[in-house]
Amino acid sequence: TVHVMPFVDFVLTRNTGISYGLFQQSGPVGQWVLSGIKAAAVVALLVWLARATSRLTALSLGLIVGGALGNAIDRLAYGWVADFVLFHVETASWRFYWYVFNLADVAIVAGVIGLLYESLFPGRAAKAP
Repeated sequence: TVHVMPFVDFVLTRNTGISYGLFQQSGPVGQWVLSGIKAAAVVALLVWLARATSRLTALSLGLIVGGALGNAIDRLAYGWVADFVLFHVETASWRFYWYVFNLADVAIVAGVIGLLYESLFPGRAAKAP
């Protein structure tokens, strides 16, 4: 563990599952099944991206696809995704630790926030040329 700030640490975590460590897979069959599901999701997102009518949708989908591909590169190279940023809050009587994540996860979350914004406030985003 490397303490960066009072509320941020760098720790190496090997995530063999998907987001937030769900569906952990140690065997090759499980890894290939998860990879196939993720590849299908990326293809669906790329089709959506090709049909995007606003810049925010296109940017958001690009962030999600880019983050997914970044995590896929880790998974292909190592068999797991390297997560390394840990946010936490600690007081004398209480502790809260967020999930360990990486920069690809940040891109995915930013993309999802963009899509949520656009769905909650339709018409505010600039239209794509």
